[in-house]
Amino acid sequence: YSSKSFSRHQVLNCLPYLLSSTAKLVQPINKRIVSNLTTRHQSMTTSTESVEYLCVHVFVTCKAGTEEAFLEASLANARESSKEEGIARFDVVQQIDDPTKFVLVEVYKNGDAPAAHKETAHYLKWRETVADMMAEPRSALKFKNHFPAVSGGWDYPEGAKLE
Repeated sequence: YSSKSFSRHQVLNCLPYLLSSTAKLVQPINKRIVSNLTTRHQSMTTSTESVEYLCVHVFVTCKAGTEEAFLEASLANARESSKEEGIARFDVVQQIDDPTKFVLVEVYKNGDAPAAHKETAHYLKWRETVADMMAEPRSALKFKNHFPAVSGGWDYPEGAKLE
């Protein structure tokens, strides 16, 4: 057993080799996954554009018994939101020890993007759909990103399959 740690750069540089070696051993259905990972690796290692994105963490507590419906509505919103020009990432995470708690991690490419997002049909539908599911009003905190400092660490690769 070795306790040696590897840098992110070292891991990313060997990823294509590992993926191509692994691809020979797996069934064809996994080729799509390997392709997506390789695309992500290329995006993360070739993009050098420095960025200052706005990261918004939206905290939600939904009523007990509405978790699945809230998740379904939030995933539908996230799928469409991730296609918006001003959004670099849109993640939906659920707390493990309290499934009524969620965090929506929204990463915007500029300061105007949050307002534009709130005018979209999918956001308005989500807001209306989940309104009665809220156990308490949702809250949000805004952050400035420091790492990754390049767009390749945040942006979805063009044409990426997110599921």
